[in-house]
Parts: sequence; C-alpha cells; structure tokens
Amino acid sequence: MNPSSPEPVADQPAVSPGAEAPKAAAPEAAPAAAAASDTKPLVSYDLFAQLDLRVARVLEAREHPNANKLLLLQIKVGDLEKQIVAGIRGHYEPAALVGRQIVIVNNLSPAVIRGEESNGMLLAASDDSGVVLLQPERELADGAGIK
Repeated sequence: MNPSSPEPVADQPAVSPGAEAPKAAAPEAAPAAAAASDTKPLVSYDLFAQLDLRVARVLEAREHPNANKLLLLQIKVGDLEKQIVAGIRGHYEPAALVGRQIVIVNNLSPAVIRGEESNGMLLAASDDSGVVLLQPERELADGAGIK
C-alpha cells in the first residue's frame, strides 16, 4: 500500500480518494432515558446497596439566603430531624413542600453548600418539561426504607 494513503480501518472497506464513502445504516433512535443511563459507569449491586434511601417528610422549607437555585429543607426521617440543601428553587414554592413526603439519600456525607450544612440529598428527575420530586405513591411512615 502507498505510505501516503491511509490504511483501511478494520471492518470498513477502503475508499478511493475522491470517492464517497458508503453510507452506514442509521442507528435506531434510542430512548432518551437509555442515552442518559449510558453516561455513567455501571456500579455493582454491593455499591448500590450501600445507599440508605429513605422516605422523609418536609417539615419546613425556605429559600437559601446565599443561592438563587437552592432551597433549605428541614426534614424528618424516622425520629431524626435534619437539614438538606436542594437545587429545586424555581421549580417548587417552599410552602408547597411542607408536609410532603420525599425520597432521600440518608447516608450521604454531610456537606456545606454556600454556607449551609446539608445532611442528605433528595431524589428528583427532570426532562425538558421541568423537575419532579420522587415520592411514594401513598403515605408511608417517615423513615421507611426504599428497597
């Protein structure tokens, strides 16, 4: 083969200079959810099982004083009350969250976010239409485990 011409790629026919490459069959469109799941690496069941997912009740909600996209939520998980910082401001009015049950990651390491301590993370989903909180389909005991 001429050293100045490119080597053919395995499983692809060589194309003469100036010739149009053969058209590959268009892949079928994958659902958006499948595409999103492909962006993160697989985790083992053992790693996933380390997450403590719980139902929590929102006791109080207010705007974060130092961030325009964050809310501060006081929540109850079983007998424990704690605060989480959630990036849902603009999607939910604080008053509409009070009394609502949500799903949280209960054993996330504490973090200080814009000067406020967060002791967990709520679970939410989003698409082009907006953000929705994950919640049980019926009332459960505060602190109920997610299996």
